[in-house]
Amino acid sequence: MHTASRDAATGALSIPIYNASTFHQADVEKPQEWEYGRGGNPTRRALEELLAKLENGAAGFAFSSGMAAMTTAVMAFVKAGDHIVATRDIYGGTYRLLTGFLPKFGIMHTFVDMTDAQNIERAIGKSTTLILLESPSNPLLRLTDIEAVAGIAKKHGILTILDNTFMTPYLQRPLDLGIDVSVHSATKFLGGHSDLIAGAVIVKAPERAGAVKFTQNTCGAVLGPQDSWLLIRGIKTLSARMDTQGANALRVAEWLAEQPWTSQVYYPGLSAHPGHEIFKRQATGFGAVVSVKTDTVERALAIMKRVKLWNVAVSLGGVESILSYPRLMSHASIPTTEREALGITDTVLRLSIGLEDVEDLIEDLEQAALTPP
Repeated sequence: MHTASRDAATGALSIPIYNASTFHQADVEKPQEWEYGRGGNPTRRALEELLAKLENGAAGFAFSSGMAAMTTAVMAFVKAGDHIVATRDIYGGTYRLLTGFLPKFGIMHTFVDMTDAQNIERAIGKSTTLILLESPSNPLLRLTDIEAVAGIAKKHGILTILDNTFMTPYLQRPLDLGIDVSVHSATKFLGGHSDLIAGAVIVKAPERAGAVKFTQNTCGAVLGPQDSWLLIRGIKTLSARMDTQGANALRVAEWLAEQPWTSQVYYPGLSAHPGHEIFKRQATGFGAVVSVKTDTVERALAIMKRVKLWNVAVSLGGVESILSYPRLMSHASIPTTEREALGITDTVLRLSIGLEDVEDLIEDLEQAALTPP
């Protein structure tokens, strides 16, 4: 673990929580590091330095939620009249940002299928300033060739932002693959314990840090010291959690693929996944999220009502296994026709696999799927 997890002043192996909103100014004519908690806090600073190290970035920034992070990352680099090319397979909150919020400021978008990078090339126009990626996508885990997209962006002088929530820097480092800005809902795997809401932005180039810092300080959606400490603590076990949860996810995905009541299983660790080879090239593991399409809506609903070990809830990435229903949860903000065109039907379940015994998880799914009503 990087020494950002150790207190420089005392050597304590836990960074202190600085519950301070403001700081004494020894000399008002001379600037000092700490002035006001929105602009900076020692606990948050330790976290932000750690985030930058994890992603091999020049600077990291911590926010009060994943959407605060995504909104800041976008707003830091676009202006009225700009155009964004975004992946069709996108988290519902980001969809809402692009379709319901940014157009108020004259910032428009085009959604494209980024499983074929050439679709991006065709969508780029004179006012395009940003390409927004999510790979693997939520919830169907479609893959984008990150290096190919980065190459297209560089050719046109366009900024790239990638949502790296599902993979974390432990499994995928988009900045090393040519992406300019990496964004996380740190609520998920980075925190890992379903006990905080947080977001992160990491920039590759030092010259981009100022724009994010200015927007962070101006808009003020910063992460508080208590949650900054919780996130540092969660990150300490990131590799151990991701290794075990990833192994569990592969076992669950392989089992689901053999069941007569599943019509499709979405997990890049399966060799049948269309992005399997790309994924092996740009990531070091397959993650802990599996989605499945059941044979009927009735079975999908029955599974959620009958599971005993699994938790039915919004969100993902915790040490406990979470079963969610994208139609009514993560992607409820996407209109039905568009959602179904993406393949997010009423039969799709998203599984975030935790640290429980994997055979217990499978047994619980089996009884829930096959128990007569």
